[in-house]
Amino acid sequence: MARMVRKQVYIEEKHEELLKRKASELGVSEAELIRRGIEQVCEAVVSESPEEAWRRIDDFIQKHRTFRVPQTGRNWTRDELYEDRLERHSH
Repeated sequence: MARMVRKQVYIEEKHEELLKRKASELGVSEAELIRRGIEQVCEAVVSESPEEAWRRIDDFIQKHRTFRVPQTGRNWTRDELYEDRLERHSH
């Protein structure tokens, strides 16, 4: 068996309830469940190649670029504001 290291962590009450319930369902200790969670998270991070990560990020960006944003009724552009500001402060 691997050498164990004691750690103390703080979790929210809702996480404590989830942890107790799941550990009971699986018939393992809460500590074992936490260890499994750590391994699962670390494996997910390590197993993803940089190319996969960039593809996932690009997919996220492409998906969110298509969000419809309600118009606010403005009738000016940034360029117009910039030109107006230059005119007011250049004299």
